[in-house]
Amino acid sequence: MIRFLLVGCVLLLSACASQAPLPERTPNLALPLQLHIERQMAEQRQDWLLVIQREGPGIRWSMMDPLGIPVARQKLIDGQWQADGLLPPNPEARELFAALLFALTPAGELHRNYPAARQDGGQRSLSPRWNIRYSQPLSFELNVSQGPHYRVTPLGEHTP
Repeated sequence: MIRFLLVGCVLLLSACASQAPLPERTPNLALPLQLHIERQMAEQRQDWLLVIQREGPGIRWSMMDPLGIPVARQKLIDGQWQADGLLPPNPEARELFAALLFALTPAGELHRNYPAARQDGGQRSLSPRWNIRYSQPLSFELNVSQGPHYRVTPLGEHTP
């Protein structure tokens, strides 16, 4: 019985440790935003539409496939993620949303919200987790350590 409890505690702690970092305070984002997300991992590519909007005290993140079928929905309220709707948990989407929040944080708010962040010209990182390379403020490449590579552009912009 003690061994079972010990294993349970270790699993719980590892789950907590793997949660994506969130900002100290919610950054001032120009919302609503509609973004095209291109996910690449190995030889597979997926395209998604992401809508980010203010809703009451929080920010709603709604991601859909090209046919409009929901892939993930979350609300960020008071520094905590909450499920939005009946979709099953999607840890990869939650990591992506947290990384996008980091990428979209205005430069003047970056170090206040992410003290460990590094920014150099058109690049930003929160080592060892995320690396972002900007071509424009809303057009960037996002690399997640031990995960997929994303290309993010405003919806409606041409993406090769």
